[in-house]
Amino acid sequence: MNDEVTDNVAARIEALRQYRILDTPPEQAFDDLTQLASFICDTPISLLTLLDKKRQWFKSKVGLSVTETPIEHAFCAHAILEQDVFVVNDATKDGRFSGNPLVTSEPFIRFYAGAPLVSSEGVALGTLCAIDNKPREITIEQQGALSALSRQATMQLELRRTLRQLTRTITEKEDALNEINELQALLPICCYCKKIRDDENFWHQVDHYIAAHSDIEFTHGICPECCLNITKEFKDEMNHDTKAKT
Repeated sequence: MNDEVTDNVAARIEALRQYRILDTPPEQAFDDLTQLASFICDTPISLLTLLDKKRQWFKSKVGLSVTETPIEHAFCAHAILEQDVFVVNDATKDGRFSGNPLVTSEPFIRFYAGAPLVSSEGVALGTLCAIDNKPREITIEQQGALSALSRQATMQLELRRTLRQLTRTITEKEDALNEINELQALLPICCYCKKIRDDENFWHQVDHYIAAHSDIEFTHGICPECCLNITKEFKDEMNHDTKAKT
């Protein structure tokens, strides 16, 4: 495997993580692009590939049943290092690929043309590629069209990330508004006398306020702690009066 592909893996995986795209179901927007690539390049196979650390995974595919292959077998691992379309006219005559299992066995790749998918940060993520099982050429016009389709694929990825970011921002704002509403719904209560302030800035005893705003009815009593306090206050007051009289 090319060292450049290995060195760039961290940035590539981070970008793919932000897109949340790996191992997602097929999507029409991407399937349309591979269909167009297959039609324009007149090939039986077209793939939209994304490369992580150990594999090339196919977000969309035409003419192929498998969903991924090992990265060490990936033609796309070479294509992502190029600025323009990477073309292999006959893989059996190319020393880089002649012994590749994808050449010596199914799908018996002979022709390959791949346009890199490059993120807005300049990170190559994968390719939009056209593949044939017979040697052939590709015209300049077809290469240009393949590059244009790869840019459209990248725009779909960027749109996906932007929508996720917007959704997260909206959710965060909604959560913040809900928190504000909850705070506003809290009852202002005096920390000393425990009276509650209503919306018109009047203070009420807790039981009066709750009774006025609900169907709750109150009965009154004295808790043991308050009973002790009252008894103590009464005794203190009696002692004080006795001393005053003497």
